[in-house]
Amino acid sequence: MPIYSSDSDDPRPSSSSIRPRNFLAHDRPMHAILGGGKVADILLWRDKTLTGSILIGFTVIWSLFEIMDYNFVTFLCHISMTVMLILFIWSMGAGFIDWNPPDFRAFMISDSTFRWLCGKLNYMLVKFYEISSGKDFRTFFLAITSLWILSIIGNYFSSLNLLYLGFVCLATLPALYERYQNEVDYLVKQGNQDMKKLYNKFDTEVLNKIPRGPVKQKKKF
Repeated sequence: MPIYSSDSDDPRPSSSSIRPRNFLAHDRPMHAILGGGKVADILLWRDKTLTGSILIGFTVIWSLFEIMDYNFVTFLCHISMTVMLILFIWSMGAGFIDWNPPDFRAFMISDSTFRWLCGKLNYMLVKFYEISSGKDFRTFFLAITSLWILSIIGNYFSSLNLLYLGFVCLATLPALYERYQNEVDYLVKQGNQDMKKLYNKFDTEVLNKIPRGPVKQKKKF
């Protein structure tokens, strides 16, 4: 006598309950992947006023150099003169008005900031050495390919345009991915499957048809 099992007894998960694999291969949220600090808050637009102000500031600087052909040395001198005039008026006005004079410690960079920058630089150097050593050939190949593509793009864009484009991508792509994570993961999964099919077809029709000589066995002494 056949035994019929209900859907609830089926140990296999239904297709609707299967979630696409995370594009970044992490189960952590995007905020934790970006470090979980103030930088992550800025990139993910947690503080819309601060992120918008930074984006507008970078856009103004990019417009000055790329559209108005502003010279960097002239820009640096004008900024320095403006800051010096503000500090001069502030310091002189503090003697006549009940103001607190500017604190010079506010312009100093703390030791913790230097340690953080040195730590990040050392981390990048270690990763560069690990990739260059060839321990992970796939990562090495992707790094070489990415740098080659970036070098080609650099022939058609100025350095400032690349920096501004990179900042705009950092300020928009993580926030968009966090909002549309499921849709992006699904599209990436489908694209990855299509790429695997193309590679298997290329391997079958091209690589496997390349004649290879007999493998010689090494002589044992």
